[in-house]
Amino acid sequence: MRHVIWDWNGTLADDLPVVIDAVNVSLAAVGEQPIEAEDYRNHYTRPVREFYNRLLARPISDAEWSTIDNTFHKTYVDWLDRVPLARDAEEAINRIRAAGAIQSILSMWWHDDLVPEVRRHGIHDAMVRIDGNTEDAGESKARLLEFHLEALQANGSAVMIGDAIDDAEAAKAVGVPIIMYDGGSHHWEELEALQLPIAGSLVEAVEKALSL
Repeated sequence: MRHVIWDWNGTLADDLPVVIDAVNVSLAAVGEQPIEAEDYRNHYTRPVREFYNRLLARPISDAEWSTIDNTFHKTYVDWLDRVPLARDAEEAINRIRAAGAIQSILSMWWHDDLVPEVRRHGIHDAMVRIDGNTEDAGESKARLLEFHLEALQANGSAVMIGDAIDDAEAAKAVGVPIIMYDGGSHHWEELEALQLPIAGSLVEAVEKALSL
C-alpha cells in the first residue's frame, strides 16, 4: 500500500507570509532591517542559523542566534491563527484516502507545537502518525525520517511530498522518492536543479506520488 509522508511548513501549511513576518520581528530584535519574500526565498537554507548568516552576509554571534531563535519561535506561535492550510490541502488529503493509501506528517517544527496545529485544522484523523522535532533546532531531517519510517514500518511503500531542499536531501539519504511542491521556501529554478518531480499544487503532487 502506498504511504504518503507530508511535510508541514510550506507544504500542507501555507505559512510563508507569517514566517517572513516573524523573521522580520527577529531581525529587528538584533538591530537588522526587514526583508521581503524574495529575500527569504533567495537565501533560505537549513540549518536555520546558516540562513541568517547568508541573509546578513556575516556570521551571527551566539547571542544574536539565541535572540533570533527565541523571538522567531514566540512570534510565529503567537500568529498561528493567521496560518491557513494550503488552498488544496484538504482535496489532496481526500484523494489519498479515496485511493486507499495512507498518510502521515513529518516536520522539523517542534512536535509539541505541530500536533495541536494539525488538530486545529481538522486533518489529524487522516494521519496515521504525526511527528515533529523533539531534538534540537539543528537536527537532521534524514534522521527524523528514519525514525518515522521505522515507527510506521513503511520502508518500500513511502513517498514524500515537501517544499524544501532539506526534504529532498532527507529523502535521498534514506532512499525514499519525493515529489517537490512549489509553494514554499524555494524558487522553481532551485527545485528544478534537484532533478526531481515538481508539482505546482498539492493535488498534482498527490497524483504524481500515487503514480510511482
